[in-house]
Formats: sequence, C-alpha cells, structure tokens
Amino acid sequence: MQKRENILIEALPYIREFYDSIMVIKMGGHAIVDHEIMEKIVQDIVLLKFVGIHPVIVHGGGPEITEKMERMGKKPEFVAGLRVTDDETLEIARMVLVGNVNSKIVSLINKHGGKGAGLSGSDGRLIVARKLAPQRVNVGGVEKEIDLGWVGETEVINPEIVMILAGKGYIPVISPIATDEKGNDLNVNADTVAGDIAAALKARKLISLTDVPGVLRDPKNKETRISKVAFDEIESLIADNIINAGMIPKIKSSASAIEGGVGQVHIIDGSLPHSLLLELFTHEGIGTMIYRRE
Repeated sequence: MQKRENILIEALPYIREFYDSIMVIKMGGHAIVDHEIMEKIVQDIVLLKFVGIHPVIVHGGGPEITEKMERMGKKPEFVAGLRVTDDETLEIARMVLVGNVNSKIVSLINKHGGKGAGLSGSDGRLIVARKLAPQRVNVGGVEKEIDLGWVGETEVINPEIVMILAGKGYIPVISPIATDEKGNDLNVNADTVAGDIAAALKARKLISLTDVPGVLRDPKNKETRISKVAFDEIESLIADNIINAGMIPKIKSSASAIEGGVGQVHIIDGSLPHSLLLELFTHEGIGTMIYRRE
C-alpha cells in the first residue's frame, strides 16, 4: 500500500498546476440517485475549493425524473435519447432538478464546510435557449418527424453570475432548466449544458461523472479502457462503433467544449469512491481524458 505521505507528495504538482483554475464538474448517473456516492463526490469538490480550484457543478437528474413520473402514473417517452417533454413532464423535471437534486447538492456542500449556491439556467439569464426543432427519426422502418415539446438547445451562455459567485468563494450548482427569449422554460440536456458552460468559462477542465469507467474498446471489459483520446480521433472511434449509444452525446459535448477553449475533458466513473481526486491528482488517473494535440 502506498504510504500516505507519498500520496500527498504525488498530488502536489497537480495542486500547484491547477491552482486558481476553473473546473466544471457534470454530475449524473449514480452520483444523483445514490446519496452515499453523491456525498463522497461533494466532499471531493469541497476539497478542490479549499486547495484553490474553482469548481462549478452542472447536474442532471434523468433517472429521478423518470421515477417521479412513474410514481405519478405518467409514462416517460424518449426519442433519439431525448425525453419528450409536455407541460406536465416539464413541471416534474423542474420540480426534480431545481427543487430536489439541486438543493440536495447545495446542502451537502454546506455540510462539508463549503458554500453552495443553487442556480437554474434561468437565473441571471445564465442559459438562454431555443426550442429544439422537430426531430426526424426512424420508427419501425418509417421516418417520422417528432416534436419533443419543451426541450431546448443552448443559444447563449451568460456566465457573469457564475463568475461572481465562484470569485466570492461559492460553489455554483447549476440545473439544466433554461429560458427562451419569450420566457418559456425549457429542459436542456445536462451533458450539453456542462460543455457549453465550460466553454463560456474557458474552464481548465470539464469532468463528466458517469456510470462507466470511460471509453472502452470492448464495452463488456473494463480492462479495455482508453486512458487518452485525441480530439481528432473522435470521429473514427464513432465510425468504428467504439464510441456508441449513450456515450455519443457525452463525447460530442466534450468535443464542442474543447473547440470552445476548454483544456481537457475527463469522463470517469463517479460511483468509485473519490474518483475525482484519483483522476486529477494521480499519475495514472482512472478514466478517459479527451485532449487537443499540440
């Protein structure tokens, strides 16, 4: 077992390198539904704040929204991985994301000695979105045009409120409910929001906490994790079906974040205890890092 002092010494150059930088952390998967995992992640994030890093949290809440809908007798509907969001579904999403998940994360930050500040995309015009155009999808061999309802895509990020809070020592916690120019609320994909906010803040890193160890050459074998993926390799990995299914939106939001000026993107398994610290402050890391070649 590595001596404790060696672990601390190994972390020192990383702490020095990342001091005073912004890191956007996207919390999803088990990090949202399992309270114990959420608490360990929040501890890590508070530690980052106390070693001089400025963490900004963006969270999803898909599984909780689905569970709440089913409890209320409403069947969730998905098209091309996006939730069809009618008036009632939007109300449930708002209740879960803003009223439940966001406030839980803020409370845990405060419990562990940090200062959490809950925001939705509507606050300070943080995320101005537009309604997503109808999507053309293949249903049983027939191509149809489907309106997803109150689902949005980012139009503009106004990061001033986040920068003010982070600069005053707060940890901003952002839920992906945005507003359009007419004042309508829209549910926006949390991976996309995290990438857009990271780009607007010119974050040093975007870290996506998921339920998988990163990009795997063989999805059934965790030992086939690819530790580093260059930005220009992404399309060929998608073409070879190595990046597929639910990993595609995560990788695409990662790519747009790097195009927007983010240093690196990390995809890690948030269910592993203290995975955030292991990825950032050890030589090996535990996930997949996406980077732009020099």
